[in-house]
Amino acid sequence: MPRKANRAMLASQSKPRTTVGFPLVSERPLEAGRLSLKALSQSKLYLLLFCLAASIGANGADGQPGAGRQDSRVHAWINQYCVDCHGEDKKSGELDLQSVGSNPVGGHQEIWEKVVRKLRARQMPPPGKQRPDEATYKELLTRLEASLDSAWGKSPNPGRTATFRRLNRVEYQNVIRDLLALEIDTSELLPKDDASHGFDNVTVGDLSPTLLDRYITAAQKISRLAVGAPRRVPGGDTFRLRADITQEERVEGLPVGTRGGALIPHTFPRDGEYEIQIRLTRDRNEVVEGLIEDHELEVLLDRERVKLFTVSPPKGRNKNYEIVDAHLKLRLPVKAGRHELGVTFLKNPSALIENRRQPYNARFNYHRHPRLAPAIYQVSVNGPYNSTGPGKTPSRDRIFVCRPAKSAEETQCAERILSTLIRRAYRRPATREDMERPMKFFLETSAQDGFEAGIETALSAILVSPQFLFRVENDPSPAPPNTTYRISDLDLASRLSFFLWSSIPDDELLDAAARGRLRKPAAIEKQVRRMLADPRSQALASNFAEQWLHVRNLESITPDARLFPDFDDNLRQAFRQETALFFASVLREDRGILTLLKANYSYLNERLAKHYGIPHVYGSRFRRVALERESERGGLLRQGSVLTVTSYATRTSPVLRGKWILENILGAPPPNVPALRDNTVSAALSVRARLAEHRANPACASCHNVMDPVGFALENFDAVGRWRNFEEGLPIDSAGGLPDGSQFTGVSGLEQGLLDRPEIFAGALTEKLLTYALGRGIEYYDAPAIRKIVREAQPKGFSFSSIIIGIANSVPFNMRRTP
Repeated sequence: MPRKANRAMLASQSKPRTTVGFPLVSERPLEAGRLSLKALSQSKLYLLLFCLAASIGANGADGQPGAGRQDSRVHAWINQYCVDCHGEDKKSGELDLQSVGSNPVGGHQEIWEKVVRKLRARQMPPPGKQRPDEATYKELLTRLEASLDSAWGKSPNPGRTATFRRLNRVEYQNVIRDLLALEIDTSELLPKDDASHGFDNVTVGDLSPTLLDRYITAAQKISRLAVGAPRRVPGGDTFRLRADITQEERVEGLPVGTRGGALIPHTFPRDGEYEIQIRLTRDRNEVVEGLIEDHELEVLLDRERVKLFTVSPPKGRNKNYEIVDAHLKLRLPVKAGRHELGVTFLKNPSALIENRRQPYNARFNYHRHPRLAPAIYQVSVNGPYNSTGPGKTPSRDRIFVCRPAKSAEETQCAERILSTLIRRAYRRPATREDMERPMKFFLETSAQDGFEAGIETALSAILVSPQFLFRVENDPSPAPPNTTYRISDLDLASRLSFFLWSSIPDDELLDAAARGRLRKPAAIEKQVRRMLADPRSQALASNFAEQWLHVRNLESITPDARLFPDFDDNLRQAFRQETALFFASVLREDRGILTLLKANYSYLNERLAKHYGIPHVYGSRFRRVALERESERGGLLRQGSVLTVTSYATRTSPVLRGKWILENILGAPPPNVPALRDNTVSAALSVRARLAEHRANPACASCHNVMDPVGFALENFDAVGRWRNFEEGLPIDSAGGLPDGSQFTGVSGLEQGLLDRPEIFAGALTEKLLTYALGRGIEYYDAPAIRKIVREAQPKGFSFSSIIIGIANSVPFNMRRTP
C-alpha cells in the first residue's frame, strides 16, 4: 500500500463524534465532626472559647450555620502554628496563609489542599518549630478536609483529560494482540515513550512526522504478518542475547539437563521452510569463551528436538575460531503461526570449582569471571523458503470471519470483515464514514492482487487511522465553556479497558457501553470485577506497577562490577520477576494493599534465593515461598528491585531511597534534589556521616532533614539488595524516622510506622492509580475524590478491588470539564 496514501488518509481527520451530556448529580456535603473538649489542654480550651465567641451566629460562605465556626477554628490553629513562616511578612515557599485566613476555606481550595498534604505527611510545621500534638493534627485535618470536601461536593471539578491521547508503545502491542490475535514486539517497531508524572501514558498527544512514519511501517508489517501475505523475498529476524547473561544454568522453559541459551517465541508468517543460524559468544580477541572441550548444542521447536550439533574447539597451533560455529545452521519446515524456538546446550556434569572461596554465580566477564563453557550470542531466523501458503493461524481466524464463495460475494464479505475490525479497533460501532476509506483501498487492491491482498491493504488503512491511533474524547456540542459533563458510555468503556488491561474493550464491555448499561455504579463494579479476573489485568503489574515502583529502570542500571561482581542480567531479571509476581498476587487474590508493605511470602527462584540467603530453593522456576517470621524479606521495601533502583552504582543512597518512599509510599514528594557530590566531604566517612555534613548546609537541610532519616532505615541492604550488618568493618546504623517525628530502627520499624497510618499509603497509591487511569497529573481539585475513595475502602480493609472500583466510580473518571 502506498505510504503517501496512508499519510493523506491520516491527515484527513474524521468529523468529531457528538457525545451526550448528562446532568450533574450533586453529592451531599460531609458533616463536620464535633470537637472533643476533653482532648484539649486548658490553653487550647481558652483559645477555642475565644474563637467560638467571635464566630457565634456566623454562617459559611454557603449560608449554612456552622461553616463559619469551623473555618474560624481552622484559622485559629493556622495562626498559632503556621503564620510565622507563611504570613504577609515572611512568605516561605511563596505561601501566604495570613492573607487568606479571613476567608472561608472553600474559597481557596488550591492553597488549603497544599496545607492538607503537608499536614497529613506531618512535614509541617518543620522539626524544631512548635508542632501540634497528634490529636490536634488529626482534628485540624478533619476540619480542613470537611470544609474542602463540602465545597467540592457542591460543584465537583473532574478536571480535563486530553482530547487526543495516542496509543503508547505498550498499549499498541496489547491492542494488536487483542484485535488481531497476533503477538508482536513493539520495541522493534516504535520508539520509547517519554514519561510524565511517573507514567508513559500521559504526554501522548502528539504525532511527529518521524513517529507517523514508524506507525505506517508498523501497520504495513503487522497487516502482512496477520494476513499471511506472500513475500517477494524471504525475510529475517535476529535475536541477540544480552552480553551480561550468565549461561551456566538451565533457562526456564527449556528441558531439564540443559544450560544457557534462550527460548524465543517467534511468529512464522507462512507455511514453508525456515533457516535457523546460531552464533556463539566471543571475547574481544574473537575467541569463543569457555570452549576447551566438546559441547552438544540442541535446537528445539515447541520443545521438541529438531537438531543436535556438536561444538568442538579448533585444532592446531593457529586456532581458527571462525569455523567453530560455521556449521550451526539448519533448514526445517514450519507451519505458520507462533512457535517457541529453543537453542541451548546439554549440560556437562558439574564439578566443584577449585577455589578458596565460594565461586561467583555471575560468569560473563572475560577478565574477572570468565565463562566456564561456550554461550549463545545470537539466533537468526530467515524465511520462508518454498512457501506452501498462509496456513491456519489465530490471526487469520480472527480476521476472516467470512469467506467469499465467488467473486460477486467479495465486496459484501469484505464489508463484514472490515466493520468487525473497525468496531473493535475504534472502540465503538462502525459508521458508513468509517468504512469508506478502507473499502476504497480494498476495492483498488483486490481488483489487481486478489481478495486477501485487498483485506491486507484495508487493514493497514485501519491501523493508521486517527480513530485507531488516538483515543478521542469529544465534548458535547453545543456545550458552554467550563461546564462539567458525564462522558459517554463508549468513552467510559475505553477508560476502563485501558486502565485495567492497557488495551481495547472486549466485546462484552463494548456491548454494554453501546446499549447504555455503564451508567450505574453497580454496573461499573460488575465489569471491573470481571476485568480484574481476566488474565489481561496482568498489565497492572507489568505496566502500572513497574512504572510506579521505578522497576523499569533496572534495565539501565549496572552496579560496579568491582564492588558487586555477582550481579548479572540473570539477577536483574529475577528482581523484576519477583516484584511483578508479588504485586500480581496481591491484585489477583484481592488482598489488602498493606500487604505490599509487609508480607510473609515472596516469589523466588534458586538464583534469587541464593542472593537473599534463603535456603532450600532450587531450579530456575519461580515459586511462592513462605518466609520465616524473622526473615529479612517480604514486602516491597525489602525487594532487590526497589533497593537497586534507589542506589548508585557504587553504594547505597539514603537520599534516593528516602525520596522514593516519600514520593511513592507517603505521597509527599520533596522538591527536586540534586545528587550529593561525594568529593565535597571526606571519602573516609560513612554515608551517614557524609549526609550529616551535607545537612549542615542550611540550603540543603530543609529537604534532607525529611528524606535522609527515612532512607537510613534501609541501610542494612546494600546497593544490590543484599542484607548486611557491617559496612567497611563498622556496624550498620539503621536508625531512622518519619516526617511525623516517629523514630525507629531498621526496615521493620519503618514498615510499622507506615502501617500505623494506613490511610497515608492508601491515599498515595490511589493518587498513582488515578494518574495512570486518567493519563494526566493529579491536581488539587482531585483531592476530595481521592479522600472519598480511601474512606470507602477503609471498612473493606483497603482491598485492592475496593480502590480500583472506587476509582472507576469516581467523578474524575466518569466526568470531564469543557475548556
